Amino acid sequence: MDWTDPSTIGYPVLLGGVLLGSILPIVPTGAVVGAAAAIATTTHHLSLPLVILVATVAALAGDLVTFAVGRVGSEAALRWVARGQAPERLAKVREQFATRGWQLVVAGRLIPGGRIPVLLAAAALNYPLRRMVPAAALACLLWAAAYSVLGIVSGGLFDSPLIATLLATVLVLLVGVAGTLINRWRTRRKR
Repeated sequence: MDWTDPSTIGYPVLLGGVLLGSILPIVPTGAVVGAAAAIATTTHHLSLPLVILVATVAALAGDLVTFAVGRVGSEAALRWVARGQAPERLAKVREQFATRGWQLVVAGRLIPGGRIPVLLAAAALNYPLRRMVPAAALACLLWAAAYSVLGIVSGGLFDSPLIATLLATVLVLLVGVAGTLINRWRTRRKR
């Protein structure tokens, strides 16, 4: 096995980067997926369907670990979710998870900064695992496909894998910043 060959190291790096970033948000996972998709678009080293599949599986594993951590520490997670909330508000959140929890899980994965609070809330409110897994799988697939599109766009613009990867990374980071700014604006507007 040649560990200098991009075909050999690409998938493990993708898997590890997305898994780590999905558990501890220290790795920009969207940028990792976008870069892998850009490489898949501009070279023969990676397959785009495999990039999406590996990213989806790694993100799902990370989300389920985060959910499990919330379940194990459910008292602390519940205190974190309930901090500063009126009991009526907490009851309403429980009701929302009971009626449309899968939508909350999907939206939490797709909205920058929403994934961890939604997963911890789901865990603290005892959202059933049998409903969590399919919702999280759908969310991770949509997320991987969305960030892959950014990589495909950059790969389609440039034939150079390096330039396409850099552009994909910048596009992903810009989308993340834009999402964060929109969320802040919406939060301020609600107040």
